[in-house]
Amino acid sequence: HLFQETAITPSNDFLFPTTDWLIGNHSDELTPWIPVIAARSSYSCRYFVIPCCFFDFCGKYQRRQCKKSQYKEYIDFVTDVSTMCGFYTEEDCLRIPSTKRVCIIGKGRRYREAEEAVVEKQRSDYIKRREALFTTSGASMNVNQSGHYRLNHSDNGQKISTPVNNWVNGFQPREKTETVRNCAALPRDFVDAVVLRVAKALLSLTERNTESSSCGDTWNTGGSVLISEVVNLLDQSSLQALKKECGGLQTLLKNNHQVFRVEGGRVFIRDWRTHTLAQSSRVTSKRKPPPSGALKTRLCWFHTHHPHGCPLLREHCAFAHGETDLKNPQR
Repeated sequence: HLFQETAITPSNDFLFPTTDWLIGNHSDELTPWIPVIAARSSYSCRYFVIPCCFFDFCGKYQRRQCKKSQYKEYIDFVTDVSTMCGFYTEEDCLRIPSTKRVCIIGKGRRYREAEEAVVEKQRSDYIKRREALFTTSGASMNVNQSGHYRLNHSDNGQKISTPVNNWVNGFQPREKTETVRNCAALPRDFVDAVVLRVAKALLSLTERNTESSSCGDTWNTGGSVLISEVVNLLDQSSLQALKKECGGLQTLLKNNHQVFRVEGGRVFIRDWRTHTLAQSSRVTSKRKPPPSGALKTRLCWFHTHHPHGCPLLREHCAFAHGETDLKNPQR
């Protein structure tokens, strides 16, 4: 058999009547559909799935039981789907290096093959009820409601009724190449310009309020503003670019933790003197300070852009003070 890579949409176009096992590993939005596809493929088809990301039939899974962890609640949901599909369902804990290692297995059916049509009606009704949770009217808009069914054949030649076309509305298969949307793929020039503009605005708030550095001179620590106020510093084109990223402006600021500290919805200039002192006071910390002579792969933003330079001596700073101090530069 040839290996085939394709996006699967829950429909009669993706049934596997000659398959013994369907295996879902990191199946994401297909996770609750694995038992359904197995049940509708053939009476003898079984499945094995490792629930990871939390998806319902046509969207993100919505929590409803606060007394359970989200993971446990989702495991119970997939188990419920399996039971409604007519499987004898088992759980096992895999010996893999993952916090999500519970697998759900459908090994056999709880009904006779002659009862397939009755159980299929239960499956369809269950999926409709789940889909209704995602509609504003409270009623499912699934094409299955039209009552049109396609006749398939079971292993013994008996006709089985299953819905035609797509089984739900609104299902979105994962793209082959997922877009990185955490601001990491933004152009470096764009990021640098936003960082510089925000930093200058913070420094301008306290130009007269400076503190003594370890070198004996004064160093402007900057003020703080709400992230919602930072938006006013940027032009519309910059804001539009950030809106396409998960977390937008806040994510960009947090990514640039060398320059900024984000707490309680406010953004501050990071003072590395305070950061260094806090690290040295953690006697029980398992994290060791960087060794002397460690390679510096990024330029120190403060050494380059801050009006008072970097508050730390070159040998104490984790970033390069100038090109000559830089080794193996990275983005």
